[in-house]
Amino acid sequence: MIYTVECSFTDPSAEDEWNIFYSDEKLPALISVRGFLTSQRFKLSEGMNSVPTYLTIHTIANERVIESADYRQNGGGNFSKWQPMITNWHRNIYGGIERFPDVISDQRLLMSNESGDALRALGFQVLHLWASGLDRTPMERWVAISCNLPDPAPHLKAEGICVYAPMGNQLQSDSL
Repeated sequence: MIYTVECSFTDPSAEDEWNIFYSDEKLPALISVRGFLTSQRFKLSEGMNSVPTYLTIHTIANERVIESADYRQNGGGNFSKWQPMITNWHRNIYGGIERFPDVISDQRLLMSNESGDALRALGFQVLHLWASGLDRTPMERWVAISCNLPDPAPHLKAEGICVYAPMGNQLQSDSL
């Protein structure tokens, strides 16, 4: 089961500090929560005009994980300092794949909210996700992983595909 959190950040003067907090404090706290299996952050590639800018993808054991006391205490909702600067915040639970693949530094995550046709036409292996909880928007997503993709790839942008760069390695739970 996949849990996504997306947002944009409105204060460029605080963005580096926020990214350090999120990557170095929040993600390790989340991966320590029972039921969080993987976590990885992404940033929309330069030249892509979509929002939100940031995407975090977690693999979780089940939907109850984000309702647990462990999650509320150690992971969820502990960024009140940053809240006024966060916009376009969306959370979704998706089915379709059991575990999200690790996207390494020289790869890019390609995502379409329209269909997987353009990704398939370019020869990518496509993963299909469908919303099963929280905001449920978009209801479906198609994702692929690409190596050596120029940033940004104009032909992908024209096809309604967003290109995301990983902001670090995928964190994995000790229980994997």
